[in-house]
Amino acid sequence: MTFSYRPSRRLILQSGLALGASTLFAPALRAATPVKVAGIHGSPVENAWNSVLHKALKEAAAEGAIDYSFSEGVSATDYPRAMREYAEQGAQLIIGETFPVEKQARQVAEEYPKTAFVMGSSGKEAGENFGVFGTWNYDGAYLAGMLAGKMTKTNKLGSVGAMPIPEINLLINAFAEGAKAVNPDVVHSTTFIGTFFDPPKAREAGLALIDSGADILFGERIGTADAAKERGIKSVGSLIDYTPMYPDTVFANALWGFRPILNAAIADVLAGKPTGRDYTAYGLMKEGGSDISFVKGVAPAEAEAAMEKVRAEIKAGSFSVPQDFKDPTKA
Repeated sequence: MTFSYRPSRRLILQSGLALGASTLFAPALRAATPVKVAGIHGSPVENAWNSVLHKALKEAAAEGAIDYSFSEGVSATDYPRAMREYAEQGAQLIIGETFPVEKQARQVAEEYPKTAFVMGSSGKEAGENFGVFGTWNYDGAYLAGMLAGKMTKTNKLGSVGAMPIPEINLLINAFAEGAKAVNPDVVHSTTFIGTFFDPPKAREAGLALIDSGADILFGERIGTADAAKERGIKSVGSLIDYTPMYPDTVFANALWGFRPILNAAIADVLAGKPTGRDYTAYGLMKEGGSDISFVKGVAPAEAEAAMEKVRAEIKAGSFSVPQDFKDPTKA
């Protein structure tokens, strides 16, 4: 295993942020020869989204399924170069994110048809070797919204997000819809901070939402819970389990795991199958790729019971959370 650290770019946060819940997701694949995998992270691996990918990749490496190298804090302008470098070094599978460089990333994939690219993306798959996945933990966000809708005293909820890309809009809108499903009087407001990783900026955005009356925050970005903790209100986390770090603040988390997506991509590489497909569905709740965690007894008992009923229906495939990709600030 080769781990390529960039110490000067790393931000050391409390280990309680950890890398999220590890109990949700599928075991490793076994291979006679580990698949050579590179991870290109646009943010530090402490960033929640990147941490989920990084955790799954490290676990697969520790289990012998892959040989994992990575770079973190790679800027959009530098991203295509990093893709080319790893492809030239013989990576069989490159995992990363192409939200700000969709066109350029697809050009790189065309240049290296023997390399598999599976990227977080707002676009579609391309060719035989450019696969995509979305971060669809919106089921858990909807369920957390159901709890928040019954807990709010002001009927005002707030969300802090990175930027209005489809995946983030979907998540925030699901939280709002879950709240409104149980409390039609809820008013929901969203603030985008314009970047994927700036905890102080997310904290400031959270404080502003609290000042406008929000008494529960949904933190799509790291830093939101700091605002909630500072003002003594409750918060919901996204992607990873924030509750150990904020035990009196974060009462629920919309969890997402990358391991099922990674396993599917590795299996395709090992089988020599095209990876130019959409892997998003492997991360859905009904597929075991996402879920909600919550602290029992914080929300009213009837709210928890109603949420658990819908949760079971989602897992059984009998209830589908509405998908709304629109910018919530323009609704």
